[in-house]
Amino acid sequence: MRVRSILLLTVLFASTPLGAQALSTLDARAAQAIISGCAVHAAARKQSHAIAVLDVGGGLVAALRMDGNGYGIMDFALAKAKAVSAWGFSTAQMAESARETPGFGDAPHVVTVAGGLPVFAGDGRTRIGAVGVSGEAPADDAACAEAGITAAGLKSTRG
Repeated sequence: MRVRSILLLTVLFASTPLGAQALSTLDARAAQAIISGCAVHAAARKQSHAIAVLDVGGGLVAALRMDGNGYGIMDFALAKAKAVSAWGFSTAQMAESARETPGFGDAPHVVTVAGGLPVFAGDGRTRIGAVGVSGEAPADDAACAEAGITAAGLKSTRG
């Protein structure tokens, strides 16, 4: 019965586009839609991730540690999401900035491994949160985060 309930919630969240709504904050419904989209993406690739979704202030809204990942993987997903929440841009961009700007890599809340993305409202104007994904190769983590954000009808870039 529990599995059926989880599947029903996943279908409900995944089938409701959030991008049409003008979100000004990342609520639980949007966070769950991001997690569901990422989990579907990961399952299709036989991957396992830990996913953390934070609001713009860095507060945890939702998280999922898929089967096969230890607590350290979730800690890394949270660190990626917190870094993005603090700085407002992806962890892949932080890696680039650390190479170009001496000392940036040592700044507080900087993570230089891909897998952390900002979340913008569906119109791309307002940053509403951050997603951190860990557990696979950094490019796969970033792709999973992007898939989750897209599935929720939201954007990972301003514009």
